[in-house]
Amino acid sequence: MADMQLTEPGGLVRRVPPRPGRLGGADRITNVQVAEARHRLGRQLTAWRDLAGVTQVELARRISYSRSAIANVEVGRDSSTRRFWQSADAEVGAGGALVAAFDQVHALARDFRRQTAGFDLEPEQPAAPVVAAPVAKPDGCECPVAVGRWTGRESRALREALRMTVSAFAKYLGVARETVSGWERRTASSSLSMHVQVMLDEVLACAGADAKTWFRLILDPADGVPHAWAGGTPATMGRVGRSR
Repeated sequence: MADMQLTEPGGLVRRVPPRPGRLGGADRITNVQVAEARHRLGRQLTAWRDLAGVTQVELARRISYSRSAIANVEVGRDSSTRRFWQSADAEVGAGGALVAAFDQVHALARDFRRQTAGFDLEPEQPAAPVVAAPVAKPDGCECPVAVGRWTGRESRALREALRMTVSAFAKYLGVARETVSGWERRTASSSLSMHVQVMLDEVLACAGADAKTWFRLILDPADGVPHAWAGGTPATMGRVGRSR
């Protein structure tokens, strides 16, 4: 498997280890690899920004993000969204190098989450419309599970459905423990940021059938099954073809 190439300021091309492929072998993806990839990506942004003579505050203003968001990306605490990297790439004159590097890191993180969820890693196929996966309901019908708007309530329900502690869930997602705790402290009327919602959509889609069933039961008191979450409002969940 060939090494990846990352283009840094000045046209310097640096080789980095290849992205691991399949489960069950020596090339199994680890959380450390994902964290190191995010740190390398952040350092590339710092290098390009310094070369362009742009401060974190100036870059944040130009691409409509906060300075703290820039700082979190540069230290590898957050990889943000592709839109962020497209805007930052254009502002520092990276010529697409930062976007390409983000795509590699994003693919690595996605494969790590799929691997942890128990999926083999197949070659990536062209994007297809997202369809909610059906889950068996206790009465025998199948009801797709999707979340229209993620809040702290749905985030906590997903974590509990996966039978993970806050620390384990944070490690699984590649974020800080305090980040997950912050999501779960938010009220049911306060949506999580869009890139977090996309990430949680992906985790839910990759979850096993049992976890999806538990997720729905935790959120839906109408099923008459005990659930861990006692507060908040009914989940904003799409159920195709569900009937009462």
